[in-house]
Amino acid sequence: MTQIRTPNDRAGARRPARPADPSGTVRPTGTVRPTGSVRPGPAVSLKLTGRGAVVMLFVASFFGLLLAAWTGWSALGDVIFLLACGAVTRYTRPSGLRTVVVCPPLTFFAGCVFAEVLTASGGFAIAEGILVTLATSAPWLFIGTGLTIAIAFGRGWRPKLPGRLTGDLRTAVRDARPSRTSGNERWVRRR
Repeated sequence: MTQIRTPNDRAGARRPARPADPSGTVRPTGTVRPTGSVRPGPAVSLKLTGRGAVVMLFVASFFGLLLAAWTGWSALGDVIFLLACGAVTRYTRPSGLRTVVVCPPLTFFAGCVFAEVLTASGGFAIAEGILVTLATSAPWLFIGTGLTIAIAFGRGWRPKLPGRLTGDLRTAVRDARPSRTSGNERWVRRR
């Protein structure tokens, strides 16, 4: 048995040895973690606000497109954008998901404009570069936006329809119900 003393221990007082973790490290709580146990949740609790997520997505798009322009591999910027869409949506607070769902095409466009301004040689080349980049990246933009929406739905986000629209739908459904008149079923508009 190993005896451990700290400066606060009284002379002559003995503390029992703490059990060791199966990996060989002593845990400070004095308990042994059972083998095979898994800690729930991510190790890092990083949460972004809606605005922070938009900024991170813009930065990822901008640097991805810059890297793609400098390496000559255009798919690199698209892959970085796609990965950023998934990561940003995963780590955004639920209150900011509405902002994140709408912004991927806009942030990619803004990143594309800034990257082309830095890498193109003239005014016409900038416009041409922006249009070519957007045209070749369109499938990636759709996939990134769809991925963002899918992850947001999985995290509990639901689009909020305006009250006027849902109220009108409820009224329309209530007013146009099937009704039995003289043995026939037909749709009747109520007044």
